[in-house]
Amino acid sequence: MTVIEVCGLAKRFGPATAVDGLSFTVGAGTVTGFLGPNGAGKTTTLRVLLGLVRPDSGQAVIWGKPYRDLGTRRRQVGTVLEASGFHPGRTVADHLRVRCAATGAGRSRIGPVLAETGMDELAGRRAGSLSLGERQRLGLAGALLGDPEVLILDEPANGLDPAGVLWLRGFLRRFGDQGRTVLVSSHLLAEVAQFAGRAIVIDRGRLVSAGPVSELVKAARQAVVVRTPRAEGLRAALISEGAAVRAAGPDRLEVTGLGTEQVATLAAALGIPIFEITTDTGSLEQAFLRLTATEGRPG
Repeated sequence: MTVIEVCGLAKRFGPATAVDGLSFTVGAGTVTGFLGPNGAGKTTTLRVLLGLVRPDSGQAVIWGKPYRDLGTRRRQVGTVLEASGFHPGRTVADHLRVRCAATGAGRSRIGPVLAETGMDELAGRRAGSLSLGERQRLGLAGALLGDPEVLILDEPANGLDPAGVLWLRGFLRRFGDQGRTVLVSSHLLAEVAQFAGRAIVIDRGRLVSAGPVSELVKAARQAVVVRTPRAEGLRAALISEGAAVRAAGPDRLEVTGLGTEQVATLAAALGIPIFEITTDTGSLEQAFLRLTATEGRPG
């Protein structure tokens, strides 16, 4: 069952195109990473999905309807787009009481969401004194007040310490294991691989990949790393065989386009000694960089 559908979405801000004919779907019970370099259009897409930005064309819907038309079902969509919007003078608990009044959620949910996000001991703290990571947790606590079926999060790990990132990973896994749906925008690619089953990759507002994270990682080019005292001679021979070769040190080469056996056989035929040969398997980062060609792009 499709929960989130983005179809032919386009949005320009003056001369800049933020989203350019973007289409993808997110199914029920999945945890999906929404990936792309800075400026790729991720936040704009999420803001359109939540009715905060009007698209120039196309649509973004949840359960087949624009967010504004969901009525009371909007309570079933928890969102965190930024760790702000808190009145600095309000306590954590008071902030959640205001959210309950605004959304119609019951105040009985305040205690459970504070406990679930590890904020129960900070209930009396003023929001203005919270760290960025604590504000992220408070934002997530607010998103959980309606006991949502869908979570839409924009960079939720921003500002979290390592323990917080580990906690968030486990929380998102558990949320997905309950059959609920998560769409998470993030630049922490290795972290996404720890909790997301699917990944949507966009670049310059366009879709470049969508599918299981395992398939995305598998699509990353595997590299053979070889250490030899005759690196230059082996490099020339490998290139003549059609391989792509990059120097990874004075006696180390990173080879793509040929497998381990092919590299070893060629070296043996030329009498070139091999001290070490390994395969560097693909990672989500490698696949992401290959798909979006972000090497050398300014941050």
